Amino acid sequence: MKRRKLLIGVAGLASSVMLLAACGSASGPSTAPVPTGDPAGSITFWSSLVGMDLVAEAFNKSQDKITVNFETIPQGASGGYAKLSTAITAGNGPDVATIEYPQLPLFVSNGQVQPLNGLIDEAETVDKLATEIRGQIEFGDKIYGLPYDAAPMVMYYRQDMLKKAGVEVPKTWAEFEEAGKKLKKVAPDSYLASFNPNEVAATAGLAWQAGGSWFDVADDSWKIGINDAATKKVADFWQKLIDDDLVKVSQAYSDEWSLDLSNGTVAGVVGANWSATGLQKRTEASGQKGKWIAAQLPNWDAPAGAFYGGSSFNITKSSKNPAAAAEFIKYLTTNPEAIKARGNTGSAFLAFPGLTPVAQEAFDASYFGNDIYGVFESAYKTVLPDWQWGPNWDVTNTALKDAYGKLSTGGTIGEAVDTAQTATVDGLKQSGLSIAE
Repeated sequence: MKRRKLLIGVAGLASSVMLLAACGSASGPSTAPVPTGDPAGSITFWSSLVGMDLVAEAFNKSQDKITVNFETIPQGASGGYAKLSTAITAGNGPDVATIEYPQLPLFVSNGQVQPLNGLIDEAETVDKLATEIRGQIEFGDKIYGLPYDAAPMVMYYRQDMLKKAGVEVPKTWAEFEEAGKKLKKVAPDSYLASFNPNEVAATAGLAWQAGGSWFDVADDSWKIGINDAATKKVADFWQKLIDDDLVKVSQAYSDEWSLDLSNGTVAGVVGANWSATGLQKRTEASGQKGKWIAAQLPNWDAPAGAFYGGSSFNITKSSKNPAAAAEFIKYLTTNPEAIKARGNTGSAFLAFPGLTPVAQEAFDASYFGNDIYGVFESAYKTVLPDWQWGPNWDVTNTALKDAYGKLSTGGTIGEAVDTAQTATVDGLKQSGLSIAE
């Protein structure tokens, strides 16, 4: 088993750091004791995920020992994480919270989530997970959450516009560029895709797919690679697409972006499995049923993939009833009834083996012109191992978003990743972390 060291500083406290080892793969049967007893009592559950109120209700009806009180909170970027962190610090946070993979290391480093070892049967939960997804929630020999979804990165295309341009689905990034040029010849006002400055996680995913490593550890110090060679290759490639007017710079989820998709100005989307839901909502009124297809990301040298998003369920430091909380988390992430209860809330691709078909049955994918779940499965199998998130994703996320703000005034993606590299290093140093130069 390959182990990666993860050095995480307690955010804002220069005097405190701790060294954790992030495990990149499952190591076979666990030796942690299987939890015993019969958990009972009341717990609270905070989540921004749509439909989780229905799942909590289904759990309450399924047994009479544990009562879950659910509260919807804003998405993390809209203040949800700030609310969660403040509540945990004050001692009145929920028992169970939803935390995305990039943000989880900070909550771990701050001691705001509890390890699940001894609270869950690891042989029946984490030991069944794929290497890449387990690496998102395991630090050293500690498990700090159970993963809900995997989010394989994919492309979506208007197949009718590809046909109009006389091209097949691009299998390499060189073919992607060529397809953009041919589309431009037959539809001068159209773009093969858009570059979304507000989606830094997409940049991370593309760098991941290219073999980049934004965060690593060397001699017990963080090694930051926001502008490493792989990321620079990605940056230069997309900048050329922008300069050649093959992709359009626009904010994801904006009115402009939605209009571009609905009227055919933009013929492709860099997304993940979850993108299918929003794509359908933005285009179905324009009579585009059957025109959109999913495809694996074009590759550089060999088929490779990455995650784009994904969430875990975690027990917070505030929990006074972690045994009951663990029982509920296991239900959330491994029980088919939990997936059924959430219903048709999106094109989910679940982390735990065997659950995706349940979600697939609930989601009507007939809007798309191909088997999108087959594409998700193929993309999932190509995800490169050993990617790890940094000690404070917010620093990097904010730095790159701010730097992308200059794209419309002559700035470049390459300059933006250089700026974000400097800002990330400076920000982490200010948090008291040791940075390898």
